[in-house]
Amino acid sequence: MLQSLAGKTIIVTGGSRGIGRGISLRFGQAKLNVLVVSRNQADADKVAAEIGPHASGFRADVSQQEDCQAMAAAALQRYGGLDILCANAGIFPAAKLTEMTPADFDTVMSTNLRSTFLSVSAVLPAMIKAGGGRIILTSSITGPITGYPGWAHYGASKAGQLGFMRTAAIELAPHQITVNAVLPGNIFTEGLEGMGADYIAKMEASIPLKRLGTVKDIANAALFLASEEAAYITGQSIVVDGGQVLPESLGALEAME
Repeated sequence: MLQSLAGKTIIVTGGSRGIGRGISLRFGQAKLNVLVVSRNQADADKVAAEIGPHASGFRADVSQQEDCQAMAAAALQRYGGLDILCANAGIFPAAKLTEMTPADFDTVMSTNLRSTFLSVSAVLPAMIKAGGGRIILTSSITGPITGYPGWAHYGASKAGQLGFMRTAAIELAPHQITVNAVLPGNIFTEGLEGMGADYIAKMEASIPLKRLGTVKDIANAALFLASEEAAYITGQSIVVDGGQVLPESLGALEAME
């Protein structure tokens, strides 16, 4: 059983929707102070209200340095400390290479990768002063392990997060700050609800556990990496995908039937 994290403070970027919302709610259930960060104040406030009085919303564009610094300052002002960062903010617009523009590429890299650097940089002074902390990145299987047409820029940003993570883990270890990543597979979020049963069934067919993951599956992995039990884990990634990356082809799964 994990030791209690109650009373600690976490910032969750991209915390109002999808996986980020699941992470915010899960850490709220564990009685942490949660700063839910979103580009939309109303969305952030709505999730904070679901959590309760130990959470609040904050509007920030985490691709901007000033916003990230304000985000860290808000956590310190509201809760008196800053223990955990979950750098979850990200976008995944599709554009194949024959159509992708430099602006398309730059937008994804800025939102997904630049924001990781800026968010981490913003929380470091407080974590170093406190003598430790936890940083958890939401990466993906797409890029570090797999590829998917239309997501070259997304895959590059997610692979880049892991390169950043490894060196950051070395640099921050003397300060007792760990840096790890969760790599989700296909997770059922709001974006899939309108895709239809046939589409979802095809996705499930490629997963050995025969179901899509839930946002709680990802949140539970993040909760473990934030825990005292994970204090000796740094620079590592946890794949949470129901075994999706294991079969060499669909034929491997069909052979099990």
